[in-house]
Formats: sequence, C-alpha cells, structure tokens
Amino acid sequence: MRRVIPPILFLLCLGMMLLLRWLWPIALVFPNPWRWLGLIPIGMGLTTGVLGARQFITAKTNIRPFREADKLVTTGPFRYTRNPMYLGLVLCLLGAWILLGALSPLLGVAVFLVVADRWYIRVEERMLRQKFGHDFEDYCAGVRRWL
Repeated sequence: MRRVIPPILFLLCLGMMLLLRWLWPIALVFPNPWRWLGLIPIGMGLTTGVLGARQFITAKTNIRPFREADKLVTTGPFRYTRNPMYLGLVLCLLGAWILLGALSPLLGVAVFLVVADRWYIRVEERMLRQKFGHDFEDYCAGVRRWL
C-alpha cells in the first residue's frame, strides 16, 4: 500500500476544513476583518517550509518521506525545530482556519497535526535514530520536535 505523502494529507485536511465551514460552521470565532489575520500564519508557514526544503536541497539529502536520509540536517530552521516543513504546513492550516472564521474547521488542523506527528515524524525519526545514532540523539536533546 502506498502511503499518503504530506502535501496530499495537507490538501485533504484543507478540503475537510472547507467542507466543515460550509456544512457545520458551529460558531464564528473570527469575524471580518479579523479573519485576514490568517494571512500571517500562512506567510510564516510558507517561509518556514520553503526554508526547510531549501536546506535539504542545499545539503543534497533526500526530502521524500519514508526514505532514508543521506545527511542529518541541523542548520537553518532545523536549529529551532526538527520538522520545519511539517510545521510550515500546520501554520498554513492554522491560517486557513482563521480565514475561514468558524470553529469547526480547526478539526482539520488537529487531524493533520496528529497524523504528521504519529505517522510521518515518528517513522522518520526512527529511521534517523538508526542511521545517525548519537548524533541524532544529541540533536533531539537540543531541538524540539515542533517548537
């Protein structure tokens, strides 16, 4: 069975958020014009994700999930978070939630966060631990998984 890659999960969660806003908005938590504040986390998320991806490309290491890394990247945004690309996607979803304005779409953010943490990150960290051993353990001791 092929695994769902993170960008596809992101799009599925975004679609879920749009459907929830339309079908089951619950409560309006961000009325206009405050909804436009959602552009801030979206901008932060895009920046964080792009910088993380660029760091992988610069290091010439594998960027695809569930594949063995060639190098342990600890520079750039990886100095602050072990998962800047996942964090970037979460920030984009948070921004979308604020733009949508209703409470129910927050479920899409939560689904992405849990699946990314449990399905992607844990598997990837297990692979990094096996390949890089103490170097990865030292890195984990100094840098948090999310923030």
